[in-house]
Amino acid sequence: MALNKKPATGMKDILPAEMQIRDYVIGVIKDTYGRFGFTSIETPAVENIENLTSRQGGENEKLIFKILKRGEKLDLETARTESDLVDGGLRYDLTVPLVRFYSNNAAQLPSPFKALQMGNVWRAERPQRGRYRQFMQCDIDILGEASNLAEIELILATTTTISRLGFKNFQIRINDRRILKAMAAYAGFAAEDYDSVFITLDKMDKIGRDGVRAELEAAGYASEVCEKYMALFEAVEQADNGVAYLREKLADLLDGEVMDSFTEILDSVEATKADTFELVFDPALVRGMSYYTGPIFEIVMPEFGSSCGGGGRYDGMVEKFTGSSVPACGFSIGFERIVMLLMESGFQVPDRPEKTAFLIEKGVSGQALRDVIARAQEERAKGRQVLVVRMNKNKKFQKEQLTAEGYTEFQEFYKDPLKA
Repeated sequence: MALNKKPATGMKDILPAEMQIRDYVIGVIKDTYGRFGFTSIETPAVENIENLTSRQGGENEKLIFKILKRGEKLDLETARTESDLVDGGLRYDLTVPLVRFYSNNAAQLPSPFKALQMGNVWRAERPQRGRYRQFMQCDIDILGEASNLAEIELILATTTTISRLGFKNFQIRINDRRILKAMAAYAGFAAEDYDSVFITLDKMDKIGRDGVRAELEAAGYASEVCEKYMALFEAVEQADNGVAYLREKLADLLDGEVMDSFTEILDSVEATKADTFELVFDPALVRGMSYYTGPIFEIVMPEFGSSCGGGGRYDGMVEKFTGSSVPACGFSIGFERIVMLLMESGFQVPDRPEKTAFLIEKGVSGQALRDVIARAQEERAKGRQVLVVRMNKNKKFQKEQLTAEGYTEFQEFYKDPLKA
């Protein structure tokens, strides 16, 4: 049977030029987050299916690559339900595995625990620009910190990292799930309808307030409720200070401490941030994951035109695994989209070591070959990058290819030294 040369649908091979940028981005991420006290961990690609389908992942739970049971556990003849066939799945994000990891290892970890995870995740969704079915995620999370210091540190660490990668004029949009719920309650929506209302609200940036109102009314919600809801968003937009406006408007529905804490996050980040980004309160920001319980945030880059990462507080999630309440908050960078934007901009990895190619004629062997390799080792020990390779018949084309890969110096070694 002939080998199928194409990668699996919605996945891709990564060529050396992209891999060089990816390695550089990974290095910047790890170095920057390390300065903020985050430490690296790793979790398996495969999780128990019960963990992945715990109703914590929102729409992503519909996109799981599921894994059949193996050996004697798989009995096709007696299987009646999916659970009879499946016991595992590829992780669709890094948050669920982190919570499972923490529940198993909390006794060996510091408190609060500041975790950095980088790894591939898989979602069976429609591929699009900047998104494949297999892609790298980069998450930082703080577990065990109940105060808003977690949100402040996460935002500053993430924005410092993105700024170091050369991005400017991006936004961190921020909201709070408790504000979202209070606004819905003020308009007159029932608590059991919040999730469906928020799914429609999440389309605000694409269809506008009129579109959201029309969809809500089409879903059967009273027109006066929908009108009151949209009027609230319009009032926030026109107010000099949207947070202060909502503090007063929702005073009967929202704990003042929630607004105090939220305001402190805004003030603290604003007072200490770099000038490369803007912090924006967005009352229509939803975030799709149902596990968020407090502040939520997203990265928006004008070059991409949509979200390039996000996160928020998910205090109740660890308790579902351990039975003990553990505050938790996290932020994920859109690694693949950042790499794509860097590549499209013609980004060159800075401070690369000098790249030299030693081209060795086919007949060079024995002591002569060992001498060339020893010389290459000496250059490598000095920090230089040296490629040792046999010389092709078409030496001119070979050099052109190597030049495209960044090699700037060539040394040639021949069987007959007089040819060198």
